[in-house]
Amino acid sequence: MSITRDAVLDALKTLKDPVSGSDIVAAGIVRALTLEDANVRFVMEIDPAKSDTYAPLRDQAEALVSDLPGVEKVSALMTAHSAKAPPPDLKAASKPAQPQGPQKIPGVAKIIAVASGKGGVGKSTVSANLACALAQAGRRVGLLDADVYGPSQPRMLGVSGRPASPDGKTILPLRNHGVTMMSIGLMTNDDQAVVWRGPMLMGALQQMMMQVQWGALDVLIVDLPPGTGDVQMTLAQKAEVDGAIVVSTPQDVALIDARKGIDMFQKLNVPILGLIENMSTHICSNCGHEEHIFGHGGVAAEAEKLNVPLLAEVPLHLDVRLASDGGAPIVVSKPDSPQAKAFQDIAAGLVERGAA
Repeated sequence: MSITRDAVLDALKTLKDPVSGSDIVAAGIVRALTLEDANVRFVMEIDPAKSDTYAPLRDQAEALVSDLPGVEKVSALMTAHSAKAPPPDLKAASKPAQPQGPQKIPGVAKIIAVASGKGGVGKSTVSANLACALAQAGRRVGLLDADVYGPSQPRMLGVSGRPASPDGKTILPLRNHGVTMMSIGLMTNDDQAVVWRGPMLMGALQQMMMQVQWGALDVLIVDLPPGTGDVQMTLAQKAEVDGAIVVSTPQDVALIDARKGIDMFQKLNVPILGLIENMSTHICSNCGHEEHIFGHGGVAAEAEKLNVPLLAEVPLHLDVRLASDGGAPIVVSKPDSPQAKAFQDIAAGLVERGAA
């Protein structure tokens, strides 16, 4: 029986914070929870003046998680932000930087934007699976969740906790499934809305691009929000984007908006690496009947019209959704499945073309 993120969190919720009296998960003490095979790691972020009070709690947490079925090793670390090194405040960047041309992100060889004209077409699912598939192919991969208003990558990659900042400026990203990841979702609570105007949003995006210590990456995948707004323009104007992948479902309504996204990238001089038709077909798990719920072939026709590759037709399958909700994308949880192969083929094609 494999351990799940929710099972670990449920166990930790039985421990009380000696200061606030609430459970340690609700109190925000548990951070950076990651699961790799049967190994569980997490950080307990505490007030440094109360380390003696929390040391026994750390031991209890380790022992509690160690007793869970499917767990072989547990590592719980205590850490704290000192007054001299507070966590980075992305809201402080309310003024955009002075205009300048696109720059290379330090340490990042290539940047690929994953975009969609409208929401709900599975762009974030594609981004997470593509990043993990590229990591499985031996690439050093980063994933920037640039969907500031609706960040979903922390949940999809099974990452929780607040990134550390050694100097209050440099941000240390988190990592899971071989992917280095940064998201505004790591800075806020799950039910907390980000209510920012354009300048604050643009400043936060630039910080996440340029002030995150990405390390040496072969490719950085940028999961963009839907549409053609501030985030897309800021990315193209401030960073050297090597190409964009546009995700769409087959129906006409989605394709109308996808064409607008493609036109935006052309105006911003960002090459289109290809299109992906998501939710392309559904095969009944009971009878095996194949059904094109949203239509079929529209994205392929659009790719042919634009003379760009159709990178994949990704099927609509319950396992893809369950894997993403569970914090281990389908290429990680079921790497031999037909659904995973679609993303693995995309990654292999990008590597072969030298795009990633």
